[in-house]
Amino acid sequence: MTNPRIISLIASATEIVGALGMRDFLVGRSHECDFPPSVHTLPICTSPKFDVVGTSLEIDQRVKAALQAGAEAYQALSVYSVNSQLLEQLQPTHLITQAQCEVCAVSLKDVERAVCEFTTSRPVIVSLEPNELADIWRDIQRVSEALGITERGNRLCQELQTRMQEITRRAAATPSRPTVALIEWVEPLMAAGNWMPELVEMAGAVNLFGEAGKHSPWMTWEELVAANPDYIVVAPCGFDIDRALEDMPVLTAKPEWRDLRAVRNSRVFIADGNQYFNRPGPRVVESLEIFAEIFHPDHFIFGHQGAGWIPFES
Repeated sequence: MTNPRIISLIASATEIVGALGMRDFLVGRSHECDFPPSVHTLPICTSPKFDVVGTSLEIDQRVKAALQAGAEAYQALSVYSVNSQLLEQLQPTHLITQAQCEVCAVSLKDVERAVCEFTTSRPVIVSLEPNELADIWRDIQRVSEALGITERGNRLCQELQTRMQEITRRAAATPSRPTVALIEWVEPLMAAGNWMPELVEMAGAVNLFGEAGKHSPWMTWEELVAANPDYIVVAPCGFDIDRALEDMPVLTAKPEWRDLRAVRNSRVFIADGNQYFNRPGPRVVESLEIFAEIFHPDHFIFGHQGAGWIPFES
């Protein structure tokens, strides 16, 4: 296709477009799209419906309230709004959104409504739905097909899969398979699901909570204590390392915290959930690299420590 005009309304899709070599054809983005760094100059087409500043518990309550309000008003279940007037000004030929999680981005129904009512350019809507690792490859191919660069999408998937297969092969040869609790939200406690349990297993560890291909489940503190994992990795959805550290007192104040095996052995880690684990795009490979570094430090060094993850000193 000649000179497409692409608007991405989800951060992972923006990264997919960039990895496909189509960054120069992006004309708009969501408020959460921040990679590659050059997208910061693009117009922002979405905004949250609630105050994003606060504790994990406060944010969780606001998200649930926003979703409940949408349900009661028979509106699309989304915690973000679309700037329909800006969409019309930008005249996109392609709009990329998602149908996987109403908390991650604007809903597909919101996008369809905005396109039908306000956008005369009638763009192609590309909706992504990454529930497991295989879906990430399908989504990359879906975007490449919509943009008329199918072969480029196939090559990108092959390159990423080859890198991950090599890490998996090396991790399988390590002498230990530690148990891991991967925490996606601190208060209330939520384990990581979807593609992340697959990454834990590929990195040579045993995932204790959350199932591959299924949404992230809530969990209780009592369940975490009973499982007593070898490793605890905290990678809250949408939070970088500094922001994740702010909520760690919720866990460290628990009377059983210091008795946990992972705490006693200094195997608690904070990871950048915003940039890596919760983004189903090309940097899923870096997410796997981070896990490999954490679980098998004697066998893997990719250079992510300090930026992608840090050890937690309680």
